[in-house]
Amino acid sequence: MNVTYKKLWKLLIDKQITAADIRRATELSSCTMSKLRHDEPVSITVLLKVAAVLDCDISDMCEFEKSSVDR
Repeated sequence: MNVTYKKLWKLLIDKQITAADIRRATELSSCTMSKLRHDEPVSITVLLKVAAVLDCDISDMCEFEKSSVDR
């Protein structure tokens, strides 16, 4: 399965918050932000920090997609 953070980026646009704002508020590293931008897995702790800042649930920010191998 692959993770996608499309919902996160849409949520940021809807709330008029930049990725830089999230990075500062959560004190995430640039490497972690890069993982989010490239739909790479990050820890639950990271997702919980972002969810707390955005006042949302993890499921509001990401979802899992089946890859062709998983089908």
